[in-house]
Amino acid sequence: MRAPAKIYMRKNTPLRKDAPACLPEKFANPDAGFYAITGLQGIAGITAVAFFNRVNSLLKPSFVVLDVGCGRGAYSEDSVPLRKNLRILKGKAAKVIGIDVDQGANDNPFLDEFHLIQGYKWPINDNSIDLIVCDNVLEHIDAPDKFFSEIARVLKHGGFLCIRTPNRWSYIALSATLIPNKYHSSVTSVVQDGRREEDVFPTVYKCNSVRRLKRIMKNTGFECVVYGYEAEPSYLSFSKIAYFFGVLHQRFAPAFLKPAIFAFGRIKKDIA
Repeated sequence: MRAPAKIYMRKNTPLRKDAPACLPEKFANPDAGFYAITGLQGIAGITAVAFFNRVNSLLKPSFVVLDVGCGRGAYSEDSVPLRKNLRILKGKAAKVIGIDVDQGANDNPFLDEFHLIQGYKWPINDNSIDLIVCDNVLEHIDAPDKFFSEIARVLKHGGFLCIRTPNRWSYIALSATLIPNKYHSSVTSVVQDGRREEDVFPTVYKCNSVRRLKRIMKNTGFECVVYGYEAEPSYLSFSKIAYFFGVLHQRFAPAFLKPAIFAFGRIKKDIA
């Protein structure tokens, strides 16, 4: 007689109230219990830790950093010190400049300087930036060629570009396309605990696949690495069934279907 499957139980552990209680052991993510204990599931998800670890590894004290789509600094409300401190770049570089289409981003406390974007050209000088961070912004860009042209214009020779963005072909993005943009803010605030409705913007997904992003970065002059990334699916913890299938996807889905895309590049410019 076949023995019953063991169940992965999180017993005697202070969990988030929405964390799934159990999973079949062979499908359980071994990190899930750690994430639940530490609270790493919250505002930005676990991918933020992985992404900003890489960003921080590139930083130098002399750098001028440009945060594209900097927002109002919602991560100031993040209850997880590790993730919050990784996302705060001010004080780790000579200057952190933020640009955004929303004037409300002027209140971001983690910037040394803010400029409002009006039109496609950014209010940033040529060849003035050492490192650009573009975190969950690319999915909102309706003219990627112009966007990357501006990136190339403001970066110094040898400057770095760091991008995190949703994958157009992941089940998350495909599900989102079924929901009209006008409802995205209310839905996102439910499935991403702590995400405010005013921090959700319309998505267009013009350059949100590994292939497209890699191609446009190379055409812009970058040596780059672009790949799919997937962490423990805490964003599905509102449902045991959804979480279960999220774990299956994490384990078995091919890289080009991973929910997030990470891209890191270093630009080469012709020096006269």
